Amino acid sequence: MPDVHQLDDFDIKILKALQENADYSMNELGDLVGLSHTPCWRRIKRLEADGFIRGKVTLLDAKQLNLGVTVHAYLTIKSHDEDSLLAFESAVQDVKEIVECYATTGDKDFLLRVVVDSVDHYEQLLKRTLVHLPNVASVNSIFALKQVKYTTALPLESIRR
Repeated sequence: MPDVHQLDDFDIKILKALQENADYSMNELGDLVGLSHTPCWRRIKRLEADGFIRGKVTLLDAKQLNLGVTVHAYLTIKSHDEDSLLAFESAVQDVKEIVECYATTGDKDFLLRVVVDSVDHYEQLLKRTLVHLPNVASVNSIFALKQVKYTTALPLESIRR
């Protein structure tokens, strides 16, 4: 695992800028962070090689794509042995509507964020897929009424170097 202590102020500036816009040209990014093209490019390549930058994506608008229903599903599982947990974790990878999955503490074992086009779609997904995932004992679904905040930007001000 890369050591966050190896990051300097230029690295943090680059990471912040790329979180806002991954489409900056190398010259634009360099100007923004105070580096010339080549040193900026080298730093990005190092940040990628060290795993600080996992990839670059385009964020889509779910509502524009008629995928405006977000459901948080809390799952309880039957067995907590390693094989059962791994089977469940593997199976969720194949369900495209599940866009995030977290193992949790407390009385629920997993939290899923599911994105679909309608309540009916979710109902079918629940009946045909979610309750049949390996080791699932129960599913408790909560529908989001409105997205109040959404960001993919990490709070880089909080990292300790």
